[in-house]
Amino acid sequence: MQRPGFSGVFLLYILCYICRRQLSFIQTMEQELFIQKVLPLRPQLMVYAGRLMDNPDDAEDITQEVMLKLWSMKSELAGYHNIAALSVLMTKHLCLNALKSKQRRQAGLAEAADEERVADSSYTALEEKDNLAHVSQIIARLSGLQQSILKMKHIEGLEIEEIAAITGSTPEAVRMNLSRARKKVKELFFKINR
Repeated sequence: MQRPGFSGVFLLYILCYICRRQLSFIQTMEQELFIQKVLPLRPQLMVYAGRLMDNPDDAEDITQEVMLKLWSMKSELAGYHNIAALSVLMTKHLCLNALKSKQRRQAGLAEAADEERVADSSYTALEEKDNLAHVSQIIARLSGLQQSILKMKHIEGLEIEEIAAITGSTPEAVRMNLSRARKKVKELFFKINR
């Protein structure tokens, strides 16, 4: 196989440069569409979620989760004729799912706590492995928004301000959700490991 000469390498460089510029332009257009069409819907979605949920903090969580989902599908938003209807529908489904999972979680927590009290491990290594499994299960029980924020903060290493920009909320709301998620993980962990 022959190695490309100087002109071949230069041509590859130019092609890569053009592709990066086009990709950057497309991403910028997607972000502008999101900012123009989706972010103004946030107050309306907050009111709608507030009507469906009993707790205003839960309504804020649902609204942030909708914003995250819309952000993740920003490249597809141009294909939707009515983004407002899509976001309201997403909000409705997430609220209903949150209410159902809250009921299931309350029933499942009691069963899980009873099962964990019965099981007794005598080995430290097994306890550590169990603890890790419990934390994973607890995180899986969190709302999608809290899971997403924990992942963005602790796995992806994003800053609070970056997460706030993605979710379309304030940094204080992100800090509050992050704090609530950590607190819930801690509470459930200690509840299971009594």
